[in-house]
Amino acid sequence: MQTTSSKRGNRRRFGVLTGILVLVLALVAAACSSSDGDSGSDGDSGSDDGGPVTLRVAMGSPGEAQIAVWEAAKVSFEASNPNVTIEYNFQDDDLYETIGLPNLLNGGDAPDVYFEWAGERLQNRYNEGFVADITDAVNDGELGSYFDAGAYNGMVIDGKNVMVPGNADVTTVMWYNVDIFSELGLSVPTTWDEMITASETIKAADIVPIAIGNKDLWPVGNWASHILSRAIGEETYDKMLKQEIPLDAPEVVAGMGYIVELQETGIVNESANAIDDNEGAELFFQGKAAMHPIGSWLVSWAIESAPDLNFDYFNLPAMEGEGTQDSVIAVATGYVVNAKSDHIDVAVDFLTLFSSPEFTGQMVEAGGTPLATGALDRDDIDSRTLSLMEMMQSAGALVAPPDTGYDIEVADALYAAEAEVLGGVSTPEEALAVAQAKLGG
Repeated sequence: MQTTSSKRGNRRRFGVLTGILVLVLALVAAACSSSDGDSGSDGDSGSDDGGPVTLRVAMGSPGEAQIAVWEAAKVSFEASNPNVTIEYNFQDDDLYETIGLPNLLNGGDAPDVYFEWAGERLQNRYNEGFVADITDAVNDGELGSYFDAGAYNGMVIDGKNVMVPGNADVTTVMWYNVDIFSELGLSVPTTWDEMITASETIKAADIVPIAIGNKDLWPVGNWASHILSRAIGEETYDKMLKQEIPLDAPEVVAGMGYIVELQETGIVNESANAIDDNEGAELFFQGKAAMHPIGSWLVSWAIESAPDLNFDYFNLPAMEGEGTQDSVIAVATGYVVNAKSDHIDVAVDFLTLFSSPEFTGQMVEAGGTPLATGALDRDDIDSRTLSLMEMMQSAGALVAPPDTGYDIEVADALYAAEAEVLGGVSTPEEALAVAQAKLGG
């Protein structure tokens, strides 16, 4: 999801508890110190009639390169609007996704603009009253000219445009070492069985076939959940994650058989659940592993960390299952104007500037994958990034990652079960029964 460490812009999950506790206490203290508890801008920020305005923008840290783009937008907007001051709050990704954003929205200095994932999370913010209707700006303003209609998928609620599209990330594909595949005479697999056979050939050459670091559960969680969606079908997947059927339903247990096969063939590194995503990627970067399942952010990460690596990707191969066999697991993100902000018009104007070709171009250069029109037409975009974006747009189905598209507690329970099955600790029946019990049923 994502993506959200700064290596991928949105690479996220649960960080060090001590650091989170310190930040939470700071947020609580700030909220308690507010004199009026207003969810909009504070009393010193003035109004939109020419008086001083402080526009607060919050998000998980997108990394230094993309922060530089946001800073450039701030300079440009403030130059054109001398009464406005932009204040950014770049939080630790793990904190922001879990408890950071809710604390900010309910605090005394709530953001006027904030980053969010499309789908269930956006729906929750809408239900809580923190989402402004920006339909008029999309239909009648300059903002709407920067996006095709498809960019708003998952961003329209009750017929209202409620999010400015940001980036789109494919959250898991299989990256592979082109040189290793060539040396072993391997072709890119198009079916699950071909992938297993290729992996066994790689293993026989004393190379780790598939490396992943799953200490924080989300890397395998995204990959295994995509596999599961292919096996049981998107409709059943959706019902499972919405708890309309239990996690240990017979069809879900059966679908987890593909994860059992990964474990029994020994083609995934034994250390998978003991190392983090950075360490898993390093095995791939160093040529110690032939494949690595992770998201689209790996392109800029690999170019920086392993500039000599000859790598490419393939989507999850087709398997025997109920799902759409060219589906892509992906997440769309964007920026929400807080309905409780005193400066909604200013917020829309700022997001309009940021969505313009000037800053869209800078985001591409910084490794982002903007949904704005024209991002695919740039000559300087990496061919693999371009291919990923095109694959996502042409996919037969887009599958939402459990931890960004659905309730986080359900996602956590499923991820823990998938990790146990991959690690050979539990059978699918055992792991999923425990996972469902965590959810109270």
